[in-house]
Amino acid sequence: MTIVVRIDASRPDAGKINEAASVLRNGGLVGFPTETVYGLGANLFDARAVKKLYKIKNRPLNKPLTVHIAGPEDVKKMAGRIPLKAARLMKKYWPGPLTLVLKDKRGRKTGFRMPDNRIALKLIRAAGVPVVAPSANISGNKPPVSAKEVLRDLDGMIEVVIDGGRTKIGKESTVVDMSGRKPVILREGAIPGPKICEVADG
Repeated sequence: MTIVVRIDASRPDAGKINEAASVLRNGGLVGFPTETVYGLGANLFDARAVKKLYKIKNRPLNKPLTVHIAGPEDVKKMAGRIPLKAARLMKKYWPGPLTLVLKDKRGRKTGFRMPDNRIALKLIRAAGVPVVAPSANISGNKPPVSAKEVLRDLDGMIEVVIDGGRTKIGKESTVVDMSGRKPVILREGAIPGPKICEVADG
């Protein structure tokens, strides 16, 4: 059975957060709330955990994962230089429902997102490792907006789900490829595409 940990989003319990973070560090999978939908977290540095995430979600192996971060400084550690247009979008929309695709230090495209949810941010900080987190559902199913919906798909397949109540937005993040000269909208979500282009161009 998946362990359900209830946490008050307005006053997250540090002890409970640290326990869930320990599960992540040690290769377990943790469902947790963001402001958009519930994510399924895994330690990017743990190949077995990432493989398990793909398997239980039935996610195509060629579909990349987004790294969830606790602050822009985490992007700098992995991506190095941040293009001006991407920096403008970070300043305007982070924390928030925006995923930015940038080139990492090895030249590979990587998605980054800083969620606007206290539980998510504290969990990421406490984990101390890069946390990849697609939506916490079987691929093709509706993304979950509550812990109950996470359990509907994944009960018994993941170690922990943090119940932080229903998500605020209930719609997935907008994904923007900023690896080139101009922003390319890969998925329009909570933020409309025209607003992204307007902010990026200054």
